[in-house]
Amino acid sequence: MTRVETSSLPTIDIEALGFDAGAHLLVRHALAALPEGESLRVTGRAPGWQAQLADWCRVQGHTLSWPSLPLPLGEGGGEGTQAVDEAPTPIALIAPGTAESGRWRDAAHTGHADLRAEGGVLPHAPAHWGLAARGARVEAGSPDIAFRLDRKEELWAENAAELYAQAVGAQWDPEAALDWDVTFTHPPEVEAAIRQVMTYMVENENAALLVPARFLGQIHPHYRELQAALAIQVADEARHIEVFTRRIRLGGGEPALSTAGGQASLKSLLDEPDFSVAGFLLSVLGEGTFVNLLQFLAAHAPDPLTRQIAKLAARDEARHVALGMSHLLYRLQQDPALRGRLARAVEARHDSLAGTAGLNEEVFDALVLIGAGELTPQAVASGFAKVQQLMREMADGRFTRLLRLGFDRTEAERLSALHTRNFM
Repeated sequence: MTRVETSSLPTIDIEALGFDAGAHLLVRHALAALPEGESLRVTGRAPGWQAQLADWCRVQGHTLSWPSLPLPLGEGGGEGTQAVDEAPTPIALIAPGTAESGRWRDAAHTGHADLRAEGGVLPHAPAHWGLAARGARVEAGSPDIAFRLDRKEELWAENAAELYAQAVGAQWDPEAALDWDVTFTHPPEVEAAIRQVMTYMVENENAALLVPARFLGQIHPHYRELQAALAIQVADEARHIEVFTRRIRLGGGEPALSTAGGQASLKSLLDEPDFSVAGFLLSVLGEGTFVNLLQFLAAHAPDPLTRQIAKLAARDEARHVALGMSHLLYRLQQDPALRGRLARAVEARHDSLAGTAGLNEEVFDALVLIGAGELTPQAVASGFAKVQQLMREMADGRFTRLLRLGFDRTEAERLSALHTRNFM
């Protein structure tokens, strides 16, 4: 039998540690540290470790051999060789397999964790990648997990990661950011107007929470940056609902009126099945208009608490609009025909709501009274003019965003005018 020289090879002695007690960890890490093309020499003395090692190597795709060992001097008439089953300390040689061998032979490659790296975010995320982290290798035989939104062109936004980072840095604690120990000096009718507008804002924010939340579970985790940006958007809306409700409750108040027309307008957002169209109607048109409303309150609300609430919420909503715009700009680059579908969605929503009252007169009147500050003819005239200016700013904002999305001026003006009278 030919003698195999093994003494110069990297060696690991697993001693009395069996593979059923963690010896594979020692071997695995020793193999990982080997120079390319080199084998590992393994010795041990735990009962049955050779069989355990053989099983482990077979599963992992490593080549295992058992070289003959020299007999000690003075035994058998001099130095010679003996088989492994006669050796006092068996020696194994492991030639490492590749990343594509053993149980990982048919593993799926899932891009790269760094979205900026080449091959980072891939165009399609198959169901058999499941919940794996982007960049992981997924073992063959993993279960399919179906995600309806599994293609980059359907949902991506180039700056989703940046907007998420901004949102993380801009989170605010209602208890710390706001001074709730306020004494109101404005008339009770103005306070009632604040409660009516806040009631209206709560139901709109309920819709703004539920629309992205409905799509979150449909997005493949491969597109985690977009998923995270939507998740923190949902958290923003939950905080707004909490704060608006708390503002209503100050002084023992209760929510005011909710109209059938307002509910019908918001239901049309919840009923929209297409991710891009829903984002267009909600974020680009609705929440964009909502930013103007919050800015109105920040400028004209009668107390510092309400003004600060409006400022903080407007900052969050502007970020939501930016995410919606970013997604649509990306999607329209991939699919210019989407622009026509967006226009038809505005038209269809307008037609379906034609029989409703839209913005209830209580909310409109409440805005006038907030702008007025008191019930006098001169003040009400001033408040009415301020609300008319608000409506123009809302229309101009929608018009500008539609231009950015590639609609011509005539179409942008027409679609802006068709937007629901309920603002959102």
